[in-house]
Amino acid sequence: MGKVAFVFPGQGSQIVGMAQELATEYKEVQTVIDQADEKLGYKLSSLMFEGPQEELTLTYNAQPALLTSSIAILQLLKQSGIKADYTAGHSLGEYSALVAADAISFEDAVYTVHMRGKYMEEAVPAGVGSMAAVLGLDEGLLKEACEEASVEAGPVQLANLNCPGQIVISGSAKGVSLASDKAKEKGAKRVIPLVVSGPFHSSLMKPAASKLEDTLTSISIDDSKIPVIANVDAKEMTSASEIPVKLVEQLYSPVRWEQSVEKLIELGVDTFIEVGPGKVLSGLIKKVNRRATTIPVYDKETLQKAINHFKGEGSTNA
Repeated sequence: MGKVAFVFPGQGSQIVGMAQELATEYKEVQTVIDQADEKLGYKLSSLMFEGPQEELTLTYNAQPALLTSSIAILQLLKQSGIKADYTAGHSLGEYSALVAADAISFEDAVYTVHMRGKYMEEAVPAGVGSMAAVLGLDEGLLKEACEEASVEAGPVQLANLNCPGQIVISGSAKGVSLASDKAKEKGAKRVIPLVVSGPFHSSLMKPAASKLEDTLTSISIDDSKIPVIANVDAKEMTSASEIPVKLVEQLYSPVRWEQSVEKLIELGVDTFIEVGPGKVLSGLIKKVNRRATTIPVYDKETLQKAINHFKGEGSTNA
């Protein structure tokens, strides 16, 4: 059997009812959720379980809620004896990956991502920035479209390189709009504006990055026990000194998800367990390499599938 990677979803995967079924069934899950409530000083759990969705989706709620769900589910995988050789996470998910690799404690991480969400919200007034997903255009041509639009209309850049033919751009609303038009002229199949609260992973996030840097210096960060593949350069990250540097850079740099998946495959990973709500990453991983085995785990049934897979009871190619 090849190597195993735990991968953790980012913002956009949050959903009312996340981890609720597992929390009623397993006290380990409820314990993690209680820890989050206590650390944050408000009932994140009731937003996770009851919503409303609009409030759960606010960046400073969505980020700790996703991290909490992922780490709660992780406890069940660990208990079942399922171990990872590597971890990676998409944007916010990188924090879950670092907790899973024992580089950051859960309490420190949940506080940090709550603050990260606040800094991201504060960095750019609502409506000033935006993001859009561009389908079916080569990275080089899209970069050209962004560079041309930046000169004419305001900053816009590549934000998420998700999988072949799917790249998200981010920046000023005017820049994104013009880059979208230019991308279509250069042959993009479709451009889909995203419903987000800010221009994440663009240069407009630099004010948030300097605040995040201060927060990261206030928490304790250790060397990771297993390598984490970093968003900013798709390389293995293990040392306590490089982790905060890459997390700060990540706020205004593109998430190199496609490269991260390719790197994991190159390192011998053939099984990806998506730990947290939904199966967005499983879908992206399949587009990068359809031979990879993807196992999303977000409820009792999918947890059982993962356990069966590792006991060798059939394949679980989702």
